[in-house]
Amino acid sequence: MINQKKETLGIEKYFYRLLFRYLSVFIRPEDSVIEIDPRSFPISTFFKKSKRLFLNQDLNRNAGPADLTDLKQLAADDPEYLILNGVLHYERDIVSFFRRLHKSCNRKTRVVIVYYSSLWKPLINIASFLGLRNKFPEQNWFNFRDISNMLSLTDFEPVFSDGKILAPIYFPILSNFINRYIAPLPFFRSFCMLNIIVARPLLKNSRENLSVSVVVPARNEAGNIENLIKRVPRMGLQDEIIFVEGHSRDATWQEIQKVSEKYGGKLKIICLKQDGEGKADAVRKGFECASNDIFMILDADLSVSPEVLPDFYRAICEDKSEFINGSRMVYPHEGKAMRFYNTVGNKFFALAFSYVLNQRFKDILCGTKVLLRDDYRRIAENRSFFGEIDPFGDFDLIFGAARLGLKIIEIPITYKERSYGTTNIRRWKHGAILLKMLLRSARKIKFV
Repeated sequence: MINQKKETLGIEKYFYRLLFRYLSVFIRPEDSVIEIDPRSFPISTFFKKSKRLFLNQDLNRNAGPADLTDLKQLAADDPEYLILNGVLHYERDIVSFFRRLHKSCNRKTRVVIVYYSSLWKPLINIASFLGLRNKFPEQNWFNFRDISNMLSLTDFEPVFSDGKILAPIYFPILSNFINRYIAPLPFFRSFCMLNIIVARPLLKNSRENLSVSVVVPARNEAGNIENLIKRVPRMGLQDEIIFVEGHSRDATWQEIQKVSEKYGGKLKIICLKQDGEGKADAVRKGFECASNDIFMILDADLSVSPEVLPDFYRAICEDKSEFINGSRMVYPHEGKAMRFYNTVGNKFFALAFSYVLNQRFKDILCGTKVLLRDDYRRIAENRSFFGEIDPFGDFDLIFGAARLGLKIIEIPITYKERSYGTTNIRRWKHGAILLKMLLRSARKIKFV
């Protein structure tokens, strides 16, 4: 329950409610949260499963680094989010602080760093002097590059960052409009008062002996099925290929059954018939049946060569990334694999979704996606946040990965022309659906 102190915050009340609204985009109600050493109103008060850890540190400028002995209890608590709300402004040895903090993190832990822009330093000092906020003077002032450098030195990696709040004082209608619709815009974002970084710990032990479930949605792809089986490389010890046939007009289902009998002795092949409609339904059905550690999506049209999948596999096993997207926009396309208007649309949506999701994409529309089973389960459990808006099965995963703060990277691939059948893509119809999903994700993540 929020205590009465929150009701007497005055000007700060609006500020902290805004901060909570931003953090609750990616910190879900069921997530465990520990706020470390809050110096003013503890933002963790707003979260249901939260604790506060107060460190033994003098606020005097000559004080040494914080006593992090109590951080040992973090490992036992196994938190999903550690919030550092303004703490780094007072810490005298940030590198040492991060280094010790790292020892208490697991793979899923995300560190949320909240700090003020140095552009606002004069106004913040005036507000402190007038008693409009806490009296603790910020000692350190830094920018994103400074923090990124210190994170890199201590085996952390920034996943994404964003700027928030242009109007920290509440004026009816005006403040909400400015903070929701103006502050996130590219130019104005540089002048925001608040900066938020979400970072992940880098764990040096690589994942070993992981097996792969390759899900292949297949509709009207009879001529590609056997070739696909022959070309998918072995990556783990117990790999499986899961075909999900989607109401084909040709002999795709018969071909899947045929190759399953022919090659089933050497490779685990699962044959499923799709109940619903669309690629998203097929992907979800395949993932529900998948049993291995790593989930992969491979389109049955073979426009992406199965031979590139080990690159994705190694990147996941070596913890280079937690969600991997294929990129067809680096190497030249083969023949007429991607038409001009498709290329233009792809570049537009890649830029737009990169801006909205705060992670870089060069090709948002490639069907090849790779992630860990545990992360997929977490994404699926929180699918209702965005709603049932994705008929393709790709964006559902991308949105969920971005919200969880997973590290997303792209691996370049050569996009090949079809050798059998015709594309299932409907350029203008699907483009309109993509635009609708873009607007929905912007409202849920960026303009909140």
